[in-house]
Order: sequence, then structure tokens, then C-alpha cells
Amino acid sequence: MSLYAGIEAGGTKFVCAVASDFDTILKEERFPTTTPEETLPRALDFFRRAEEELKDQHGAITSMGIAAFGPVNVDSSSSRYGWITSTPKPGWKNTDIRGYFVREMNVPVGFDTDVNGAALGEGHAGAGRGLDTFMYITIGTGVGGGIIVNNKPVHGLVHPEVGHMILKPREGETFQGVCPYHSHCVEGMCAGPAIKARWGTPGDQLPDDHEAWDVEASYIAQALMSYVLIISPERIILGGGVMHQRQLFPKIRKELKTLLNGYVDHPAILEEREDYIVPPGLEDHAGITGAFILAAGAAHR
Repeated sequence: MSLYAGIEAGGTKFVCAVASDFDTILKEERFPTTTPEETLPRALDFFRRAEEELKDQHGAITSMGIAAFGPVNVDSSSSRYGWITSTPKPGWKNTDIRGYFVREMNVPVGFDTDVNGAALGEGHAGAGRGLDTFMYITIGTGVGGGIIVNNKPVHGLVHPEVGHMILKPREGETFQGVCPYHSHCVEGMCAGPAIKARWGTPGDQLPDDHEAWDVEASYIAQALMSYVLIISPERIILGGGVMHQRQLFPKIRKELKTLLNGYVDHPAILEEREDYIVPPGLEDHAGITGAFILAAGAAHR
């Protein structure tokens, strides 16, 4: 008997959970991401309470997985492996989040980006199931993407940062975006704060037929065009708060077809197929499911 501990460490909220397998959550707690000094001990307290309550029936926590907002260091050979690095999130730059739980919990801790975690979850039991190569992209407070190739998350020099590709401004565009690092990048033009900055109102308060969604779809499709041409994913999963606006999906499919202009000769593009650009199958549970998968990997390493 054993338990997996999982953390989906988002820039807005932490999701902490304990499970007996990837699909069976026994206890879960969600709370705002404040400072490391407040948030990490609060998560630790949850796991200690959960283990005490569950260990007689299910055993002790034997491993943990963390899927964290970033940028992060995913190089397991680095002395800074498991650190949140150059994040714009106030107070979190250069935070050794993995090391904290290794020391306090004394168990193996698997670690990756929050979007790679969500991609792993979707591959296990969501919209990526059965596929070798796909992308999970979140468009919410920020924009990030997990890329799965041959059933594994892509790492390299660091990790993919699909939210910071530079986009070509639309004709007559005056909005520079909200990213503190780059003008006209995907995150700066498409994330939730960009919608609010451009229109003066949060996206969830705009009507479905507002022109904001045509603008949003055009920029998202421009980003997807690059991903299709570079990665050639079998499916693109679009999650995050902005993508709760389901009217965006047909607009994005249509705009992507227009931008590619027949160059990618595949019915997924040419027929604007609804099974190519899709919402998450697990919705808000993709990230924590991925954290359990990371925990299992750490346990067997």
C-alpha cells in the first residue's frame, strides 16, 4: 500500500492532492498562491494531515510529483533542478520548490512544468489518449504549452516556452501586449490580462459575439500555425480560463486553415475538424493527474 502526493503549482492557485493511483483522488485541497513562505508550508501541512488520516487504510506517501508554473529548471543533473527561475510572479523567482518537499517529506519528488504535467494527464486519460505527439496549451493568466513527442514531454536547453513566440501584429494594431519581456508575444497578446487591458473588461464579462473573440482567435491561430509547422502535432488541446469561451474553437480552426493556405495537406486542417483543435478531456484535473504520473516516475527511478 502506498500513496502518491501531487501538486499542481499554478501562478494563481495551488492544487494539492493525495491519490492511491493516477485516477483515484482520496483528498484534495486548493488555495491561492501567495508567497513561498506561506504557500509551501500550507501545502506541506495538507500532506502531513492527509497521510495521517489515510495511512492505516492506504499506507504512507511514498513519492510526490510537482507540476509547477515557470519558467523552471527541469535539468535533473543541475544543482538548481526543481527551481522556479525567472518567473515574473512576485516573490517566487529562484524558489527551490522541489528541494523544499524533498527535505520536508523525505520522499522522491518528480518535477516538471505545469503544462507538461497537464499534457501528461491528458495523454493518460484525456484528449491526448492514444496519441504519440500532441500539444497541451493553456491560455489563462499566462500562456504556456506542454509538448509530448513519442509519449514523453519535450525538454531541451530549458523547456519549451510556446507562450513567448513573437506574433505579427494585425493591420492597424496599436496594442503592444502586456508581457514585461516581449512586445506582441503570444502571452502578451492572448492571455486573460491582455484581454482585460485591451478591452477594459475581463473576458468572462464580454458577450460571445464581441469583436474581442475574432481578435483573440486570429492571434491564437497565428501561434498554432507555427506549432503545426514545427511540431506537427496529431492534436492540439487548448485549455485555461480564456478557452472556456467555447465560441473561440470554430473561429480558431477557420483562421488556422486560412493562414496555412493549403500548405498542410491534411483533412484535420482542410476540413476544420473538431477533433484536431479541442478542449481538454480532463478539464481542471489534467494538471494534478500529471503530477501523480510524475510521482510514479520518481518512485521507480
